[in-house]
Amino acid sequence: MGELKLGHLNYVVLMGRLTQEPDLRYTPKGNPVCNLRIAVSRRYRNKETGELEEETNFFNVVAFKRQAELAGDYLKKGSAVLIEGRLRSRSWETNAGEKRHTVEILAYRIQFLDKVPREPVETPPEEEDVPKEELEDIPF
Repeated sequence: MGELKLGHLNYVVLMGRLTQEPDLRYTPKGNPVCNLRIAVSRRYRNKETGELEEETNFFNVVAFKRQAELAGDYLKKGSAVLIEGRLRSRSWETNAGEKRHTVEILAYRIQFLDKVPREPVETPPEEEDVPKEELEDIPF
């Protein structure tokens, strides 16, 4: 049996609400980085009881450059957003020597769903790639 060759696809689209205020910071080189946390809910019918139920999941989102500045300027806790991006997992060790791991969404487009700000909020359709040295430069 031949080896199965898979394409490369890492694309996420989520719609939800911010669970806390955006955390806009700047790298030592002055590049904006904004951390967001969103809640995404889905409703479904329980097959056993027939009742509607709701499940909520929480996701960490990281935006860079212009998307980070716009998110920091216009979003607030409770804002509705549509996020397009890709998944990234990373690991680190705390000062106490504990190993940590997280999976987060690197956003390359954030669409504001509540009201339209004065400036356009979408980047061009192509993904804005962040150099690895900038990712390691993030102050959190």
